[in-house]
Amino acid sequence: MLQGPILTTGYQVEEFERRFSAYLGCRDTVACTSWTAAAHITLVALGIGPGDEVITSPLTFVATATAIIQAGAVPVFVDCERTTGNLDATKIEKAISRKTKAIMPVHLYGRMCDMVAIHRIAKKHHLRLIEDAAHCIEGRRSGVRPGQLSDAACFSFFATKNLACGEGGAVSFNGKELSVILRRLRLHGITKTSADREREGYSHWDMPKFGWKYNMDNIHGAILLAQLKKFPANIKKRQKAAQYYQNLLKQITRIKILKNKKGEFHAHHLMPIFVPEKIRDATINHLKKIGIYTTINYTPVHWLSFFKKQDRYKSQSFPNAEKLGKEEISLPFYPNINRKTIRFICDRLMSILGNI
Repeated sequence: MLQGPILTTGYQVEEFERRFSAYLGCRDTVACTSWTAAAHITLVALGIGPGDEVITSPLTFVATATAIIQAGAVPVFVDCERTTGNLDATKIEKAISRKTKAIMPVHLYGRMCDMVAIHRIAKKHHLRLIEDAAHCIEGRRSGVRPGQLSDAACFSFFATKNLACGEGGAVSFNGKELSVILRRLRLHGITKTSADREREGYSHWDMPKFGWKYNMDNIHGAILLAQLKKFPANIKKRQKAAQYYQNLLKQITRIKILKNKKGEFHAHHLMPIFVPEKIRDATINHLKKIGIYTTINYTPVHWLSFFKKQDRYKSQSFPNAEKLGKEEISLPFYPNINRKTIRFICDRLMSILGNI
């Protein structure tokens, strides 16, 4: 790969896009430098811009909201379900205004939102539907996979994701018209890439639309191709590890875990637990002292300083997102985590929670 004439977007990226599309059962995929880049150009390609509103969840990584802002639109938050952390489909219609142009559900922790219900709402109100599937490449619910009921699904290949290359993202879709426009938007808006010119010979290119420098390079594409080969085996490992974790965590009285729903296949991107708010931070610190490193996914977006300064978010409250955000801890979790390590973590948790 390093000996080829093209190191930027070329064969390896194109091959990854083909294989990833085949895995998802989607028509096409456009690989980018990050989830944020993929979501930004998807919103722009679908006509979302200044003056528009996009409904999404406050319990997510901040990029969900900032990608909407980058497109010139306004994030409108709707509370999540207490039992899943996912956008509550029953609350969406109350948030729809004449400015609403799209819905962006977030498949949190690796489980899909109720895309059947959300798709029905989007269709009824003539809204675009863009999935934040950063946590959920493998997920299924009611026989539906990411990208199958929406205009597009955006994915992350960040270092911690189930499919990772350090930094990277992609958008997958079924609409034929998106292929050309997304590929142009990810590379300055120009009509010919370096790989095109190498294959076809030099020809003058044009820039019919404004675009950004969001194209994935062949180095990251090659890493993803190698990761994709391991993907089926890693999914099985995650399922087994998650089940073992959950069996042990159920025995710890001060911990709550989110239960799987019937008819869903959980991608198990993260292993979230929920402990009482008053001991959450102390639990994290005690675990850190004995070498068990955890994180929080997530502090609700409307609580972050940038958003709190804005009038529209100052007085907003989303009780379910806030409760989950104050109680969540993400435990160590990866495909090759072994039972000994999982048991060690759970034993230490039981000891800590019994003494604070």
